[in-house]
Amino acid sequence: MKKQVSVGGVVLGGGHVVVQSMTTVKNSDAEKAAEQILMLEQAGCEIARVAASDEADARAIFSVKQKIHIPILADVHFSPKIAVLAVEAGADKLRINPGNIGGEKEIALVADCVKAHHIPVRVGANTGSIEPKFFEKYGRSANALVESALYNVSLLEKHGVNDIVISVKASDVPLTVEAYELLAKRTDYPLHVGVTEAGTRETGIIKSSVGIGSLLLKGIGDTIRVSLTADPVEEVYAAYDILRACGLQKDYVEVVSCPTCGRCEYDCMALAEKVARYVKPLRKQLKIAVMGGVVNGRGEARDCDLGIAGGKNYCVIMQKGKENERVEAKDAESAFFARLNELIGK
Repeated sequence: MKKQVSVGGVVLGGGHVVVQSMTTVKNSDAEKAAEQILMLEQAGCEIARVAASDEADARAIFSVKQKIHIPILADVHFSPKIAVLAVEAGADKLRINPGNIGGEKEIALVADCVKAHHIPVRVGANTGSIEPKFFEKYGRSANALVESALYNVSLLEKHGVNDIVISVKASDVPLTVEAYELLAKRTDYPLHVGVTEAGTRETGIIKSSVGIGSLLLKGIGDTIRVSLTADPVEEVYAAYDILRACGLQKDYVEVVSCPTCGRCEYDCMALAEKVARYVKPLRKQLKIAVMGGVVNGRGEARDCDLGIAGGKNYCVIMQKGKENERVEAKDAESAFFARLNELIGK
């Protein structure tokens, strides 16, 4: 049975896939850090990670937490002192790699601290932090990632830490997928899934969708982060798009639209984009269709709550698969948005 851990009241391992992102500002600037986390909250982020690179970053966690509403995770490397400061400042979860925190004494110090504050730890292994002995044995491979992660988990378990989340990330998608599949067979701890260093927005979303999506469809993954060289709000939107494509998130407005063809006689593409942006923040289970032509539009939009199909002179607006209204093409957009606002209660 899958183990569960609680991150400031957000449960990992309980069947709901939790969306995370990470701030891009210096955490010691508590105002800016909190402002960015509030934007992440609005996008649907459920846990926010911050880099605690120095003591000022760690101490600022207390101030940041006073201004936000979701749990905060402190990402700490190399310094057990900073890890302890972050936890004492109120971090709801700690992300470390025991292999770079120090020796037995330092690991014990951090372990005692997280136990005293009853918070979980994420042990993260990636291709840049494989333990030397496993790299020598397996090379840059899924086995090396998994063995390295589980070895570091054992160091924490040795000191009584059992609220643990594990990740084994690579920038290589097939390697990431293979590593998580191996790890899922060997542990019951919740898994944090992602493709690390995935790249800029377009490339990163593609790589993350393939990697994270393929794992989620196999039931692997309890919390996800889409890593993008972009505004972190884009990470949250992309994460939900992946969850929705996998059928794991239902409370949203799905917009279906055709690729258009030579039969399309109105600007279907522009309308589809505008509708998609408009409904993106909504948390309602609805299906909206923006179709390019009246030839197949009626049939393709039959199972939608609201749909439109167009021609050169007029467009047809459909509700629940039935033709509800015919409007001149020049009035189609305003008429469609009027019906959409009625549907969503605006």
